[in-house]
Amino acid sequence: MDRSSDESTFKRINAEGALLAGAGYAVLLQIAHPSVARGVAEHSDFASRPLDRLRGTLYYVYGSAHGTPEERERVHAIVRAIHRRVRGPGYNALDPELLLWVAATLHRSALHVHELTVAALSEEEREEFLRGSAVYATALGLPEREWPRSPAEFDAYWERACARLEVGPQARALAGELFWPNNRLLWPLTLTQRFLTGGLLDPELRSEFGIPWSQAHQRGFDRLMGFVRVVYPRLPRAVRTLPAALYMRSLRRNKGWKAPKPKRPAGAGGCPRVPGRGSRGNRVA
Repeated sequence: MDRSSDESTFKRINAEGALLAGAGYAVLLQIAHPSVARGVAEHSDFASRPLDRLRGTLYYVYGSAHGTPEERERVHAIVRAIHRRVRGPGYNALDPELLLWVAATLHRSALHVHELTVAALSEEEREEFLRGSAVYATALGLPEREWPRSPAEFDAYWERACARLEVGPQARALAGELFWPNNRLLWPLTLTQRFLTGGLLDPELRSEFGIPWSQAHQRGFDRLMGFVRVVYPRLPRAVRTLPAALYMRSLRRNKGWKAPKPKRPAGAGGCPRVPGRGSRGNRVA
C-alpha cells in the first residue's frame, strides 16, 4: 500500500479498517460546531450523496497518511480548492479555528476507535500519532504552531472546544440526512453507523443530536466492542488494511479523485459538555 518502508505510528493507525466505525462520530462532532454546520448545510448534500462525502474524506485521510509527497500535495490541492468555495456569512472553511476543530475531530475519532477495537497506545505512540495528525489542518493552511504539541495540550484544547459546541437545528437536520439518506438501500449501513455513533458519543452530545439510546443499546455496544477487540486484532494485517489499500490504489490510478460540485454556488471518546448548552428534542430516530 505504501511505497515507503517507513511505518510511522500515524501511518500504522490510519491504515486500520476498524477506524471506519468512527465515520459518523467524527461528522457529528464536526457539525456540533455551529459554523461547521452552517457551511456543511449550505455546501453539502448528505441526503443524496452520503457515500460521495465519505469517499472524499477517506481520500484525504488515506492520501495524507500513505501517499508519496507528490500524491499528498495533489490531494491537499484538491481539498484546498473545494474549501475555498465553502464560505459565507459567519463561516469560512479555511478559518484556522475551523481547520483546527475539524482536524482535531479526525484525530480524536481515530484515537478513540483504535483504543476500543485494537489496543491502547503508549504515551510515546500518542505523541507520534498527534504529530502526524497535524497534517489534516496544516495542509490546508493552519500554522503549525497552532496544532497542539503534546497529548496533554490536545486534551486541554479539546475540553475548551467541546465546551463551546452547540447542537442547533441545522446540525440535527444534517444528522438526520446522514442517517436517513434518500437512497433507502443505504439505510442498513447508515443505521449501523447511527448505532456506532451513539455508542461513541458522550451522553450529552448524543442527547442533543436526538439519537435514541437506552441501557440495552449500551449493553449491545459494549458487547460488540468487546467482541471486536478480541477478534479484529487477530485478523491478518492485509485484511485489516484492505480499505486503505483499495483507496490508495484508486487514488494512484485516477491521479486524485473528481472533486464533488457544491450544492449551491460559492459566496454564499466524546466531548465534555456544559450542562444546558445546545437544544434538545429533535430525535435522529
